[in-house]
Amino acid sequence: MAVFKFKTPILEADVRKLQVNDVLYVSGTIVTARDEAHKKALELHHEGKKLPLDLEGLAVFHCGPIVKKEGDKWVVVAAGPTTSTRMDQFEDEFIKAFKVRVVIGKGGMGKRTTEAMQKYGAVYGAFTGGAGVLAAKAVKSVKTVEWLQELGMPEAFWVFEVDEFGPLTVAIDSHGNNIYEDVKKKAEEQRMKIYERL
Repeated sequence: MAVFKFKTPILEADVRKLQVNDVLYVSGTIVTARDEAHKKALELHHEGKKLPLDLEGLAVFHCGPIVKKEGDKWVVVAAGPTTSTRMDQFEDEFIKAFKVRVVIGKGGMGKRTTEAMQKYGAVYGAFTGGAGVLAAKAVKSVKTVEWLQELGMPEAFWVFEVDEFGPLTVAIDSHGNNIYEDVKKKAEEQRMKIYERL
């Protein structure tokens, strides 16, 4: 296990240095996107339209933050991760289209996303569920928010400036390794052994 600290935009070559179980901290610009924002972004891409922000080299955070307005500024109160399997249907195409380098969430992702990360150079960083206030402390500012009126606060496309956001455990790397799939496989093997003993 090694510890890495990357600043966005992150190069593909740097992401490919990471292995599962490494610890990662991300500084710079990250964006939040849940299923509705993924869907909206890909619709715009299919229409040949640009997103409000170039995502290449950035981190996308599966998160529906709690944000409040203080004067003319947005302040993040909590930013806990959303279960990533909700985005599995979009993530492979999202990685291909926008060249994000880090996907942050909880609960892991499946085969299609793992294959896209291997092909295009990205990793999945697992963030502890229930630690939304800890995550918010790493957010130094809200740079902008897109699609707020259309999608609502949790589904909007929030653009954060963060400082050492983490710790993130690399649970899927760019070499085809996926901790979640490994655990499933081992659990299934143990289940069969238990059945045999019974």
